[in-house]
Amino acid sequence: MTTSQQPRAQWLGRWGFLLAATGSAVGLGNIWKFPYITGEFGGGAFVLVYLACIFAVGVPVMMTEISFGRRGRGSPVDAIRRVVNESGRGSVWSLVGWMGMLCGFMVLSFYVVVAGWSFAYVWKMLTGGLAGTSVDDMVAVFSANNQNPLNLGFWSTLVTVATMFIVGKGVQKGIEKSVGWMMPGLVLMLLLLIVYGAFSGGFIDAVRFLFAFDAGSLSSAGMLAALGHAFFTLSLASGAILTYGSYLPKSASIGRTAIGVAIADTVVALMAGLAIFPAIFANGMDPGEGPGLIFMSLPLAFQSMPFGTLFGVLFFVMLSMAALTSSISMIEATLSWLCDNKGLSRPQAAWGAGIVLWLISTLAMLSFNVGADWTLLGKNFFDWLDYLTSRLLMPLGGLGMVVLAGFVLDGELFRKELALPPALYALWLFMVRYVSPLGIVVIFIDALGLYQVTFADHWPWLLGILVAMAAAGEWLSPRLGRAPVAR
Repeated sequence: MTTSQQPRAQWLGRWGFLLAATGSAVGLGNIWKFPYITGEFGGGAFVLVYLACIFAVGVPVMMTEISFGRRGRGSPVDAIRRVVNESGRGSVWSLVGWMGMLCGFMVLSFYVVVAGWSFAYVWKMLTGGLAGTSVDDMVAVFSANNQNPLNLGFWSTLVTVATMFIVGKGVQKGIEKSVGWMMPGLVLMLLLLIVYGAFSGGFIDAVRFLFAFDAGSLSSAGMLAALGHAFFTLSLASGAILTYGSYLPKSASIGRTAIGVAIADTVVALMAGLAIFPAIFANGMDPGEGPGLIFMSLPLAFQSMPFGTLFGVLFFVMLSMAALTSSISMIEATLSWLCDNKGLSRPQAAWGAGIVLWLISTLAMLSFNVGADWTLLGKNFFDWLDYLTSRLLMPLGGLGMVVLAGFVLDGELFRKELALPPALYALWLFMVRYVSPLGIVVIFIDALGLYQVTFADHWPWLLGILVAMAAAGEWLSPRLGRAPVAR
């Protein structure tokens, strides 16, 4: 840590970071996407491949981000700049930090609109606004919700205000205190929904769908889905984890903490499947409808079940909590930068950023109604925010992070920060230098749609790239001031 750094707020304990980071990882996509792709691509077989991808790509990158944050004690921009300066490298590398902070803010700009759907459905479930006899009726309700800019704008504004209110109160009194009850509350509601689902008549089918070990269903597309989800689900390369890491006490183990977040994220996602799919199977519905499963099929299923309204409200409250914990994490990098560099207090930074966020998110919200035809190259404003973040900024930011840690910066900094035994440090370094970058490149190529990776056809090329990267890295590393892996 450099002497110029200012005292920084910290989590009260390791559990504060664990709950906050897990809350960041557990979002709307996790609630419906992971359970669905698990069942589609082989159940237990997919989970094993997914866990392998988590530990090969997700956990090493998360450990790297946390290390940058804790070493630099600042926002992504400041933390990376400090660590780069400490290694004697050029400040141009701080662009990686700018990329992460911008990515998180842009994601939140359209995420608050999607999160608003969850909040709106709590109200609709309470007031009987989800009455209908068919999926088509639910589609009409969903469309009407989005086509009314005042309605949709109200709920997205509510998410923005709630997010800013929490983060404006600070790290301990705002974020840590909030996730300290929201995450346990989310898990408790999932458990209640699972118990409810166990008596719905479709529980056995749901368990079979999620956990039957069907290796034959695990296609190359499934492997790619596992790899992509392992990277995106942990909120990597969006500034959130790095900033949360900057509040982590020195006494906390980065390795154990990162593994704990990855496991908790996976467990919550599987619990969500056990909460959702019993109702779907009990009513003979299609489990592969993506977002429509949550906002169209599931409300219809709750109507036909005993105490369905009560448990429907419970479900959408849980979904809203998941959305809010993710929203909190995505704005934190921007607030950290504003407080550290512009001399603003937490409330000033929160509400100042909130106004800008509200203006941008309003444009994203209008993409569903009056601005649906405001397109550029066939994409509206909402689509462009999604495209630029998930297909460009996240993969490029993640790649820049591991290249910095693996090849450019002084390895002794990470050795001290991670405090791993020599063998585990060598394993982390190998993953960060070769395996994680290769995985991110594959994700990047697929996200751009340049070609569909078929592992059965292309694995020799991918293996060749890995070997070439290892050879080039061992040649390049000493010339950048880094020691070989076997040091």
